[in-house]
Amino acid sequence: MSVPTLTTSRLVLRGLRAEDTGAVLRVFADPETSRYFAADFSDPGQCRAMIGRRLAYEGPEGQGHWVLEHEGEVVGLAHLRPSAELPGKAAEIGYFLDPAHGGKGLATEAAQALLSHGFATLGLPAIWAVVHESNVASRKLAARLGFLDMGEGEHYGATHRILVALPAVHGRLHHVELWVPNVARIEASLGWLLTELGWGEFQRWRDGVSWKHGATYVVAEKSPALSSARHDRLAPGLNHLALHAGSESRVDELSAAALEHGWRPLFPEKYPHAGGPQHYAAYLENEDGFEVELVAVAHNAGTGR
Repeated sequence: MSVPTLTTSRLVLRGLRAEDTGAVLRVFADPETSRYFAADFSDPGQCRAMIGRRLAYEGPEGQGHWVLEHEGEVVGLAHLRPSAELPGKAAEIGYFLDPAHGGKGLATEAAQALLSHGFATLGLPAIWAVVHESNVASRKLAARLGFLDMGEGEHYGATHRILVALPAVHGRLHHVELWVPNVARIEASLGWLLTELGWGEFQRWRDGVSWKHGATYVVAEKSPALSSARHDRLAPGLNHLALHAGSESRVDELSAAALEHGWRPLFPEKYPHAGGPQHYAAYLENEDGFEVELVAVAHNAGTGR
């Protein structure tokens, strides 16, 4: 499974390759590197077996194993992958640096790059770090990165601290404001749909209403400055809202029920793959010309239609 190349001010993180075996052996040659592991990777045989497992890894797109290059030299190893120890869809992060390059902040740079990739690119809901109870340096590094300590547990054959990082609010969508010709109609169509998807009514005033999900909300308002009685999704501006809708069967259920709530299907002859063969979604338009896209889980929104 390929992973993208990530860059920081001093590092290049690229996918682990078989020809990196010698360099990784050098990273783990100092017993200090694997001091807190159940295995001793300063032993070439155990280290080669570990590298082989990483090279054979198959998992979600964008997750896997990287080497850390500093000034053209491999100085460490890192991973971001589904946890073998903890449940859920969150990934687990790990990073290992040659002690000869310690004390320069390189591990922090590598971890920050992986966290950014996991949250901003992959959209992960959380990222775990499982750190040996006695590994004070790694626990301090995780704290600087914003990880929260969730307590201890028995993992990887020893007592570890369970740490979790959550997506930052900075840079995320705050709200979307839609100017509509008729608030009652948008409530009957979009309001119904958002409620079905877990949004709740947030605010209400004479000429508008809003719905909120987490930290994000959608506003529908009949502004006195409105210049048209119908939204033109083909004109410059908003084309559509794309919403995660759950499973493929849930997309089917919602798209069928939407017909009773002011929506009509778009591209029905191509349903459910109007956005491409790997993209399962429903495209709907309401009476006022607003379009929504209901996207099935594990498929990417934003087809550009």
